Amino acid sequence: MPAESRPASPETRPTPAEAARPASPLAGMKVVDLSKILAGPYVTMSLADLGADVIKVEHPEGGDPTRAWGPPFNGPEATYYLAANRNKRSVTLDLKSPEGQEAVHRMLADADVMVENFRPGSSLADAFDYRTLSERYPRLVLLHISAFGDTGPLRDEPGYDMVAQASAGLMSLTGEPDGPPVKAGYAMGDLGAALFGLIGVTSALVERERTGRGQYVTTSLYESQLALHINWATGYFATGERPTRLGSGHPSLVPYQAYPASDGHFVIAVGSDGLFCRLSESLGHPEWADDPRFATNRDRVTHRRALNAKLEAVLADETVAHWCALLKPRGVPVAPIRTLDEVYDCPQTEALGMVQKVDHPDVGPLQQVAFPVSFRGERPAVRTAPPTLGLHSRDVLAELGYDEADMDRLLGHP
Repeated sequence: MPAESRPASPETRPTPAEAARPASPLAGMKVVDLSKILAGPYVTMSLADLGADVIKVEHPEGGDPTRAWGPPFNGPEATYYLAANRNKRSVTLDLKSPEGQEAVHRMLADADVMVENFRPGSSLADAFDYRTLSERYPRLVLLHISAFGDTGPLRDEPGYDMVAQASAGLMSLTGEPDGPPVKAGYAMGDLGAALFGLIGVTSALVERERTGRGQYVTTSLYESQLALHINWATGYFATGERPTRLGSGHPSLVPYQAYPASDGHFVIAVGSDGLFCRLSESLGHPEWADDPRFATNRDRVTHRRALNAKLEAVLADETVAHWCALLKPRGVPVAPIRTLDEVYDCPQTEALGMVQKVDHPDVGPLQQVAFPVSFRGERPAVRTAPPTLGLHSRDVLAELGYDEADMDRLLGHP
């Protein structure tokens, strides 16, 4: 059954009146997207997934740089671009020209949100300064995403995800203890800022319902990474000790990491002393739970290496499937480490409807990972494919009141 039409479970099935309404809580909202790369576009894609009309403004020559960030490509576009731009309309404008800026102002006249990641001090940051915009558009919510934030000695530094992961500590915590620092597999700098930016925008829209006024919302890759340190931060504040890389290990729980079996790796996640007793008994070594080095989690963290050596010696004799089949029925949290092909073939992924298809004008059916929140038991639909460059320029400009001659002039056609 297609993901889009799969019925909800009885517990979450909407009433008939609710079912008549699509899962588009932001329907009627208009968003002007002046951002590029990943953090800003991911925010605006999320707003579009939630029903907002998002107009993506791109430079006529090449558009968003991620269109060329490949291989891999799927049709004319890099798959990187295809990951963060669905459900939007693309318009090409030269934002440094007075005519391009005037067109954006026409968009902002009835817009609810604008998202940008202009470098501080740039001509575009000055041209679309919120203090000026708020006088003309008092209900506008403007989200600015930067590398290091609006203040401080690094304010004017450019930054990409890799720079944020290095500067904000993530790489110092990622990798094997005796290996080099490693970046996270996901773009956690960009995506962390995107998620906090999305929270900021939606919160500002809620507040606007009370006050009638928009506001300036800002976040950065750097500060978002600090917010995600969580227990690493409080551990450092309490001890003053610099944390070190633990591979897949956890700083406060043992055993809680990946372990090698005879044919690959899998994870064991023991979060209590009771679970450790179950694990020890299941592995045929109930005496481990009585060993004073391992009796409590505090002891196990202190004697991490000794316990892991014992576990690895036992686990290496059987397969991943064997250990998961043995431990899971006994309530010990375990899981194989799946590759992406296995993840997208997994029945759980299919049951959740997390992969949807949409028609792309050049590619045909295009798979997309859907928005991960459901409303009334319904997941927001992937409505339209990531647009080709300038696909909607004339439609949007016509909505703004431009005639054919003006459109030709703006779009660089003779």
